[in-house]
Amino acid sequence: MKLERKKVVMLTGPGYEDLEFWVIYMRMIEEGAEIKIVGLNKNEEYVSKSGGLKVKSEYSASEISPSEVDAVLIPGGWAPDKIRRNEDILNLVRKAYESNKIIGMICHAGLVGISAGIVKGKKATGSRGIKDDLENAGALWQDEPAFCDGNLVWGRVVKDIPYYCRELIKALAGEQ
Repeated sequence: MKLERKKVVMLTGPGYEDLEFWVIYMRMIEEGAEIKIVGLNKNEEYVSKSGGLKVKSEYSASEISPSEVDAVLIPGGWAPDKIRRNEDILNLVRKAYESNKIIGMICHAGLVGISAGIVKGKKATGSRGIKDDLENAGALWQDEPAFCDGNLVWGRVVKDIPYYCRELIKALAGEQ
């Protein structure tokens, strides 16, 4: 298990993309990572974008110290546009990034990276729906399934989850 003893935060919120949360969650667990589910509020239940799956947060972002984690992973869906308005979430992402922790963003998750101020001058991808937002924030758009730029790991969309997971695992295992 490549990620044994790795501590990973997965952010969630209303309208999260269920596959981008649950598939990645399961893949991280499969590799031995310890996952903390963080939402806008502790013990809050969120319904996925499709309305089919629910997830309950275990923590709020204010309860997590970046020094205690190895990565912060942000699924897409509608949730990134909601959680990017929470200053505690932005502080967690920003401080984790500044501490050289892995920040994983897929699909619309780049919206959180934009609001946290961590994408300028970095290669980025995601849903084409946020291409202009990323470029306007100073990111360098790439239409590729998944890649790393420093401690940022990017995934484009749902169909690219396998590529994104491979990049996340390599980055967390120190194999980039």
